[in-house]
Amino acid sequence: MTRKTKRAIFILIFSEFLVCLGISLVIPVMPFLKTELHLSATDMGIMNALFALAQFVASPLIGRLSDKIGRKPVLTVGLLLYMVSEVLFALTNYLWVFDISRLIGGLSAAMVVPTAMALASDITTKRQRAKVIGWLSAAFSGGLILGPGIGGILAGISYKTPFWVAGALGLLSAIVLIALLPSDAENKRVVEEPEQAKLTAHPMSRAFWTLPIIILFTMILVSSFGLQGFESIYSIYVNEVFNFSLSNIALVLTLNGLISLFLQVALFDTMVSKWGERRVIRLCFFLAAICTIWITQAHTKLEVMVATLIIFSAFDLLRPAITTLLTKASESDQGLINGLNMSLTSIGNIVGPIMSGMLLDWNTHVPYLVVAVFLIVSYLMAFLLKQPGKQQSTVN
Repeated sequence: MTRKTKRAIFILIFSEFLVCLGISLVIPVMPFLKTELHLSATDMGIMNALFALAQFVASPLIGRLSDKIGRKPVLTVGLLLYMVSEVLFALTNYLWVFDISRLIGGLSAAMVVPTAMALASDITTKRQRAKVIGWLSAAFSGGLILGPGIGGILAGISYKTPFWVAGALGLLSAIVLIALLPSDAENKRVVEEPEQAKLTAHPMSRAFWTLPIIILFTMILVSSFGLQGFESIYSIYVNEVFNFSLSNIALVLTLNGLISLFLQVALFDTMVSKWGERRVIRLCFFLAAICTIWITQAHTKLEVMVATLIIFSAFDLLRPAITTLLTKASESDQGLINGLNMSLTSIGNIVGPIMSGMLLDWNTHVPYLVVAVFLIVSYLMAFLLKQPGKQQSTVN
């Protein structure tokens, strides 16, 4: 891997991390926005879901656009829109402007996340690609997990501070990308290798849609639904049920982020080597389900914190485990897999917050019990998942 390629990958990882950070910065300030502006949990759920809706609608169109005009211009505009979204959120106290801010944020995520994945595929060989996609997945998950913790710490100054800081980082990231990311012409030269020039079967053919791939995509949908269904109302739930303060929320979410990133970066490869992806997936769904139920039955803040630690860690290991299995199941269709992965994640991110917000207005514990049911079903589905051995032999 050349120095330019490594530099490009680093910029992509940072950009993806930053945008995913923006998705979840709002989480710790939600109960205080809700109280101060007299909003319902449904209002907050819809506000979060609008981000994912814009991302879902725009992702396929942006993918085609990046193929035509190049990856770098799309990434640059995406980071600038990210800055606009965060600054707009910081400037206003009106729900409809918050909603517009989240729509712009979703559009920026649609421009940055899949385009970064596509560019990573452009500038790496098949052998390197799975590892780089794993790094990007870690950036994606890390942003989602660390966002609430960082937001909670910065909100100690003012609940608008996280968004001013995120806007400044968005501008800085756009400047760095413009200055240091190689041009699209240079990137295209990197990938002109004989092994990537082979024609593959049409991605929408029946040969592509094998049982392992269908199950894995279903798990991506459920895991994103579960994570957002859990996380989107978490701060409101623990504030109302267990009287968590802003500092309590910031502490638990920061610890969650640090532990989850350590597990993913330092221990994930070891766990997969020792147990295999399928066992890791089953263990994560099982632990997430049990601990989500545990939170609804907990009596102390310590119990809630421990259960939350386990849940976020489980979710943070699920995405790379599922993505790794997908790369093995169909190495030749990475572009399609990235697009479908992002679309299904967006659907989960749309449905999860709205459903949890509406159920929370009805009953405090019901949202987490519903999430637990979906996680248990996924745990049982994981036993149907077979190692894609035949496909692996043909692909490899």
